[in-house]
Amino acid sequence: MDAVHVSSSGHLGLPLGCAEIGAVLFGEMLSYNPAEPKWLNRDRFVLSAGHGSMFLYAWLHLAGYGNLDIEQLKKFRALGSRTPGHPEFHETLGVEATTGPLGQGVANAVGYAVSQKMAAAHYNTAEHTIFDNHIVALAGDGCMQEGVAMEAIAFAGHFKLDNLILIYDSNDVTLDAMAKETQSEDAAKRFEAIEWAVQTVNGNDMTAFAAAFEKAKAATGKPQLIIARTLIGKGIPEVAGTAKAHGEGGAKFVDAARKALGLPDEHFYVSEETKAYFAGHVKKLTAAYDVWQKTFEGWKAANPTLARTLENGVKGEIPADLLSRIPEFPADAKIATRKAGSDVLQPVAAAVPNLIGGSADLYGSTLNYINEGKDFNANNRAGRNIRFGIREHGMCGILNGLAYDGIFRPSGATFLVFADYCRGSIRLASLSGLPVLYIFTHDSVGVGEDGPTHEPVETVSGLRVIPHLDVIRPADPEETAGAFAAALLNTKNPTLLALTRQAVPNLTSIPVATRREGVFKGGYIAVKETGPLKLILLSAGSELQHAVAAAKELGEGVRVVSLPSFRRFDAQPQAYKDEVLPPSVEKRVSIEAGVTDLWWKYVGLKGKTIGIDRFGLSGPGNKVMETLGITAKAVVEAAKSLL
Repeated sequence: MDAVHVSSSGHLGLPLGCAEIGAVLFGEMLSYNPAEPKWLNRDRFVLSAGHGSMFLYAWLHLAGYGNLDIEQLKKFRALGSRTPGHPEFHETLGVEATTGPLGQGVANAVGYAVSQKMAAAHYNTAEHTIFDNHIVALAGDGCMQEGVAMEAIAFAGHFKLDNLILIYDSNDVTLDAMAKETQSEDAAKRFEAIEWAVQTVNGNDMTAFAAAFEKAKAATGKPQLIIARTLIGKGIPEVAGTAKAHGEGGAKFVDAARKALGLPDEHFYVSEETKAYFAGHVKKLTAAYDVWQKTFEGWKAANPTLARTLENGVKGEIPADLLSRIPEFPADAKIATRKAGSDVLQPVAAAVPNLIGGSADLYGSTLNYINEGKDFNANNRAGRNIRFGIREHGMCGILNGLAYDGIFRPSGATFLVFADYCRGSIRLASLSGLPVLYIFTHDSVGVGEDGPTHEPVETVSGLRVIPHLDVIRPADPEETAGAFAAALLNTKNPTLLALTRQAVPNLTSIPVATRREGVFKGGYIAVKETGPLKLILLSAGSELQHAVAAAKELGEGVRVVSLPSFRRFDAQPQAYKDEVLPPSVEKRVSIEAGVTDLWWKYVGLKGKTIGIDRFGLSGPGNKVMETLGITAKAVVEAAKSLL
């Protein structure tokens, strides 16, 4: 109450309505060690209803997490504090996921549950159990109404993730109005129908909730839902149980509420009894941690190879020579970059054993199946391929959970046009610095017969503007090899590979090393001029072939620059960028089968862009490309108009 009152901002409803739930979780039931917040076998708690962030901050403070002293609580929502408006991963110890956009935390928790099931299958032995924890998420009506949450919930039920406990803060209130205005389903029956075990309890009754939680932790075979009936804003009679309690509407009544609750006038008060209780509780938790640590040391001694693999996964170690482990393609190869990606993926997966992959019901099209990996399912937790079903957004939210856990390197695939279905999760991966790999195929109007609904003319540019997201659109098989290696070696941020459905030629006029290594810099000179430089042709992806062909026709003095990654190229030293694109050469032409807006920063006001500033067409891909002007001839004509 005091934090929201002081900041004049925030959400009182959930922290007060779920106070008893927090007491049971952090004061009794969760297994954690505040001195080792990344302990591998801790229970993970995800606050999906991230607007109730003071719930999490308050309990983490009481639990003894070192960077959340009382001064940080007093700086709630203040600039530069470790108590931001919504929980942020990396910012605050004990925060397991960046949440706030509703439903995302539920999907993240499912990803955590997958990760821990995989970890147990890969690393537990008959003699040593080092992974046997639970994933706990707290969600409200808003989360339950979001599609991303329900996609992930259905996935969890089907895959029998019985290490997952979802607590549904069911208080009959949403932000705008009472929940009855927008929902009428029977939540218990809905979850039971999709293979969840369900309990319904009074969430404000600590004894009842503790019993339900203990039962959920002991259960096997199904993920567990606890529907906790709570009173939103409990303790502030003026707003409790109403939509006004959702936000800070009750803040002006906190002084009166404090007196009614029997609290002293002192703000941010914590009783000595409470402090003593948590100090004693932490000692018990630390003792349990020490027992596990002895088991872990014994496991490491008995399983040195497994231990190294686990350590490398947690540290995000990737072989520095990864690119050299990918065989070169035949000079006469003419294949789609999605097929090249499939070929590249196999040696990459062998070199990076913690790499896992998934597809949204499209393995036959995205071609990203790890051949030696088999399927992850309820009967095989060690599988490296996850069949997400037609759940693109849920898939990407789950991939984020896997990345937050940090033991495995997650990747997932769908058609590029469906990136818009995933965008909320992709944005959060970028915000949180998660090294997720997106292998998105069918990247242009080259899709052809499926027509404009499946032809992503604007999608690549729309993704390129997301901060920290590296979008790589390779031109041919060898650039694809470079793209996969660059993506895996990027352990600080997500990478999206945009790959073709249609076959493209292997551009053998450009040395293999130039193409592969050029991707790492985002842009490079693909064809160097043979005379005084007077014109630069630029391209990315499958259209580079047209720029190369046009340069041959235009003769000496023409340079071709490949720009597979705008973000990587923009991050290069200015001297390198000027070497590739000399500022003195203003005659430039770009070609890419998509919207032209972002190309102007490279071609300048005196240049020309060739692209598709409209939606596509239905027909054979090569005919669609030709009809929309994506040809070498168009490049030649544009270039001649500048010369």
